[in-house]
Amino acid sequence: MEAMKQLRQRAIRDLLGQRPIRTQQELAAALRERGFRTTQATISRDVADLGLIKVAHDGVVAYAIPPRLVEAETTGEERLRKLLPDLPFELHEAGLLLVLRTLPGSAHAIAAALDRARWPEVAGSIAGDDTLFVACPDRGSLQRVKRRLLRLGEGS
Repeated sequence: MEAMKQLRQRAIRDLLGQRPIRTQQELAAALRERGFRTTQATISRDVADLGLIKVAHDGVVAYAIPPRLVEAETTGEERLRKLLPDLPFELHEAGLLLVLRTLPGSAHAIAAALDRARWPEVAGSIAGDDTLFVACPDRGSLQRVKRRLLRLGEGS
């Protein structure tokens, strides 16, 4: 269950970096779009745990990550290194796509970390609830990405 909390809170940080979210209801709806099913109590705990603050920007008061947490943000590769060893996942090849299957609600967090890592071998990714498609430009790139993800999943 702790892994789901970490995934959800990473998703919250990602969402706050992408668009203004003014209320806990908006946050719950945005998380539902990413495949997270949450209650009001869970959202309230996450807001408190993350120490979210409300700030005014362009006339809109919305949640923000406290400056101390923004400074502590990790790179995409570091996120993958922390995330993958705690999640069971399977990798399959399909043409020039890697198909990664994992726990429900986890694919978006992995995709966000992978996109943030900006690996040159990754052309792009698409995430559902528990499945992530990683597009590679050629077979060599696909094999390198696959090996790298498997290594990160082992904690290496």
